[in-house]
Amino acid sequence: MSTPDLNLLVTLNVLLAEGSVARAARRLRLSPSAMSRQLARLRETMGDPLLVRAGRGLVPTPRALELRERVGHLIQEAEAALRPAQSLDLKQLARIFTLRTREGFVENFGAELIARIAEQAPGVRLYFTQKLDKDSTPLRDGTIDFETGIVGGDTGPELRTQALFRDRFIGVVRRRHPLSEGVVTPERYAAGQHILVSRRGLQKGQIDEMLEKLGLKRQIATIVGSFSAALALVRASDLIVSVPERYTGNLRVDMYSFALPVPTSDVMISLLWHPRMDADPAHRWLRGCIRDVCAERRSERSTGFEVG
Repeated sequence: MSTPDLNLLVTLNVLLAEGSVARAARRLRLSPSAMSRQLARLRETMGDPLLVRAGRGLVPTPRALELRERVGHLIQEAEAALRPAQSLDLKQLARIFTLRTREGFVENFGAELIARIAEQAPGVRLYFTQKLDKDSTPLRDGTIDFETGIVGGDTGPELRTQALFRDRFIGVVRRRHPLSEGVVTPERYAAGQHILVSRRGLQKGQIDEMLEKLGLKRQIATIVGSFSAALALVRASDLIVSVPERYTGNLRVDMYSFALPVPTSDVMISLLWHPRMDADPAHRWLRGCIRDVCAERRSERSTGFEVG
């Protein structure tokens, strides 16, 4: 029996993580045809189709689901075994890290983070991917290296966390909106048409609860799943939205921002990663870069509330 090509493990790991030949090809910097040939080799070697057509996409077979976590661990162990134990040489470091985050983080912190990485470790690439849920599986199986978010009861108990910055919610309207002039009272605020941002499609939030204590109720005109979509709607209408201040700074350019007329809880944005990466020198260095960039942006905006 011939010895299998262990390089196929890398291809298999990416295919199972992406669930798409096209996305796997981009991640491995291969052409779609080359990736299709690799998938054909894997199918022949393993005696299983691994990914099968379902509508316009591909779904994993039971064998593929069984292998997903196992293959990921094998790749991580192989990389750790082959990685030099000597002190980290940033100028020679060549790795790709994946950071999963909600929209707003890249727009506000991405440019400075990429510039810092390029200056210190030109061979390192940072891949940003969108955070659509709070599932910790990608951190556990190594599909992603870090994610940002709010630590809560649904956060994996084994995950490591590091606070990055505290954020508060503010109101946003278009320029020359009626609320852009005069004092924004609870009554004036509640009288407008509002956008509620909720990935889970909730019908009300903390602001509604605070308004109800004052005997007020706001009209929710629409519910959207992202801050960027909400701000795009506000920019072109008379709608009102509440968003986290620091997370949406660059998304709110040329719009009018104001302090909410009812109290709301601040949120702490943290960096999360799996404990197996704690001692990895390159991972530890990049955690420091992310922390420092967020801290610098915090100090830039610590002079008080900005209307912008």
